[in-house]
Amino acid sequence: MKKLSFLFLALILFGCVPHQAPKQPAWALAIHGGAGTITKESMTPELEQQYQEKLDEALQAGSEILKNGGTSLDAVCAAINVMEDSPLFNAGKGAVFTAEGINEMDASIMNGENLMAGAVAGVKRIKNPILAARAVMEKSPHVMLMGDGAEKFAQDQGIELVDSSYFFTENRWNSYLKAREKASKENFGTCGAVALDKHGNLAAGTSTGGMTYKMKGRVGDSPIIGAGTYADNNGCAISATGHGEFFIRNVVAFQINALMKYKDLSLDEAARYMIFEVLKPIGGEGGVIALDTLGNISMPFNTAGMYRGTITSDKNAEVKIYGDER
Repeated sequence: MKKLSFLFLALILFGCVPHQAPKQPAWALAIHGGAGTITKESMTPELEQQYQEKLDEALQAGSEILKNGGTSLDAVCAAINVMEDSPLFNAGKGAVFTAEGINEMDASIMNGENLMAGAVAGVKRIKNPILAARAVMEKSPHVMLMGDGAEKFAQDQGIELVDSSYFFTENRWNSYLKAREKASKENFGTCGAVALDKHGNLAAGTSTGGMTYKMKGRVGDSPIIGAGTYADNNGCAISATGHGEFFIRNVVAFQINALMKYKDLSLDEAARYMIFEVLKPIGGEGGVIALDTLGNISMPFNTAGMYRGTITSDKNAEVKIYGDER
């Protein structure tokens, strides 16, 4: 009886309920479909709904893999495939046109478990560039292949190639004609995904058609490991979108990871620092999606909007578009 009384008194003095750390999700997924001048005023209700539905479809495709114990790499590819197959996003089917009126696409992927990475650049016939990037990572001794060499390699790996006419969409062509009139580049989005699986492994992937009216051969940050894509189980997974040259010069994806590892910044602190304190003052527009092994998610951007979405083992899918939906 005395022992029970002592225990009761101790619980009162030191807290009746033992402290419990916040539960972390078993898996998590975040996606983006590009950042830029995306405002409510420029969007019809019908188009807004199309974007919301397609982002949700991408989240469901990736989360279905994660909830069933699949890998973060598989989830990243599944989510990005959905966006690459849609004309809504500047990747795959919806890729924008270069100054020569053709489509040149880039993509990359990285495995946070072992820092293996793969990328393709300047490809014109690969239906899903993210799959080619993964093949480079897993089935070649290299990190990046470009142009015809990348396409030949993809074909040898059984990855689907299509005629260049597949990538033609009226909306992107009209954007090209407007840009050609002004003889200037226009920034459009990119699509990407970051995932954490039940095994505790991170992965990141990014796929893009680049800039409308870009110079032939121009390559942005999306296929550059450390600039537009990075994943490290000891830090975080990052996929970037925005004005690629600024992300390359500042090695944004790697820097966020490094700030966490070497400066002990939180995921959100590191991501926000790079987007608002480093990029914004020098005119670097864009954003990132970021995820760590605790399931924390950060999605800062310094533009009017960013197509984005999240889903975790303990939170339903959530899709946002505009800047005031923080």
